[in-house]
Amino acid sequence: MQNWITSFMEEYGYIGIALIIALENVFPPIPSEIVLPFGGFMTTNSSLTVIGVIIAATIGSVAGAVILYGIGRALDVARLEKIIDRWGHILRIKKEDVHRADAWFDKYGYWTVLFCRMIPLVRSLISIPAGMSNMKFGLFLLFTTIGTVIWNTVLVTVGAALGENWHSITNFMDIYSNIAYAVIAIAGIGMIIWFVRRNKKASAK
Repeated sequence: MQNWITSFMEEYGYIGIALIIALENVFPPIPSEIVLPFGGFMTTNSSLTVIGVIIAATIGSVAGAVILYGIGRALDVARLEKIIDRWGHILRIKKEDVHRADAWFDKYGYWTVLFCRMIPLVRSLISIPAGMSNMKFGLFLLFTTIGTVIWNTVLVTVGAALGENWHSITNFMDIYSNIAYAVIAIAGIGMIIWFVRRNKKASAK
């Protein structure tokens, strides 16, 4: 896949970068940590510029995020409630749990979107719960764009600085990704424990 990605970018330049990054957002297995550093490297041996690559990548990334946001809007809380009515007793989830999660995302969702846009894999998927919570589209777009610009700028700049050794950044990104996923997993486990304890207390009353 890496050879196909780099060949496509070399052939189509800025348009290729935008399309690949848009696809990366909708189809996360395409790694931006390969696309962006290679885009930076391309600025050292072609007419492409660092600013141009960042802009192209940002356009593609935001476009992909908007698509996933739209999918999230289609899978709104009302649809989740119908699923819970049918399967909630098995999943041990109540409508109140969904409402609390939705309220939490309404309160902290913008910052969540901003920071998650800088975490591999999660940076794409975070757009779905943002849409499900009916986050204001303008603010979603703003925080998504800010997080995306930061992510793109760092990786493209590093790729340009490393030159032909651009691929060496993947080792660092693997470590960064593992740490980020571990933190997310710990936070997820903490939330599960909190929900279970809360439900037990409610059942005991």
